[in-house]
Amino acid sequence: MTTDIAPEADWDQAPNVLEGARGLRLSPERCDLDYWIANVAQGTLKGLVNGHHPDAVTPDYMLKSGPLRDALLFEFSFRSIAEDKAARAITSLVQNAPDVKSMEFYATQLIDEARHAQAFRAHMVEVGVQETELDQVIEEYAGEHRRNVLDPLEEFGLSVMNGPHAFVSGVAVLTILVEGVLAPTGELSEHKWKIVDPAAASVERGAGIDEIRHLTVGSEIVKRHLEQDPSLKEHLADVIRRGNELWAKLPVLAVLERREQLFQTGIQQIADVIGDHEIWPGRRLLDSTPDERIATALEWSVETQTARLAYMGMGE
Repeated sequence: MTTDIAPEADWDQAPNVLEGARGLRLSPERCDLDYWIANVAQGTLKGLVNGHHPDAVTPDYMLKSGPLRDALLFEFSFRSIAEDKAARAITSLVQNAPDVKSMEFYATQLIDEARHAQAFRAHMVEVGVQETELDQVIEEYAGEHRRNVLDPLEEFGLSVMNGPHAFVSGVAVLTILVEGVLAPTGELSEHKWKIVDPAAASVERGAGIDEIRHLTVGSEIVKRHLEQDPSLKEHLADVIRRGNELWAKLPVLAVLERREQLFQTGIQQIADVIGDHEIWPGRRLLDSTPDERIATALEWSVETQTARLAYMGMGE
């Protein structure tokens, strides 16, 4: 990367999702269309192949049938569907944006989410899924989770985006209830796959850099709306409460448990490759458990959501 690229968009300098969510401040005026072209299209994405750095390769063992490959296909199938749904939902924010800069920002986020879906799908092809069978494989691995988790979330989000205060309510749902929950899971995924499948980890890194921008700009937009009209607070609090209640009813743990159990079985088979690699400081990947990794991802999600809510002025 060149020194002309904004630090938060630079592959090597950008913080991780948790750090970015806690400390970074970005606005729609800064992250407009010109910013995206200069810093994302010509910065973050420069030189990537299928959404990852060309020197991040996939080991041969990931091409063979087994628990590791299944874990990846479960995860990336689910992620590709989620990103596809996000891209489609964001069309509502583009349409309802109250000013040009907000419209430009969400137009770029729409492209980001579509690109993420494409990158997850492309890596599935890299591990041996035939392009002609990709939709079928995604349905096989994640169809049930789409119906039980992602479809209800989509239905809730679209109902909010078509209801009162459509724009800011939609931004709150996307920032707090969708990306504020899922982005930290992607952060853990990057750590998890880093030595097991460097290309998969690199795909997650690229998506995470974008998600930091999405989280921080979305938070700034909600904050400004609340400062301009404090009466919105009760409405947005109700939206977030109903969204969190929905999350609590969905079988999210079943999604995470299935793929983490497969991942656990798989890493034991390549213990010699993993060695003393740490999933986070002080914790060897081989010593971590499915429940521990899931609990950590959920803890990071709560931390991210809490930080964003506090910045918006809705900490309580």
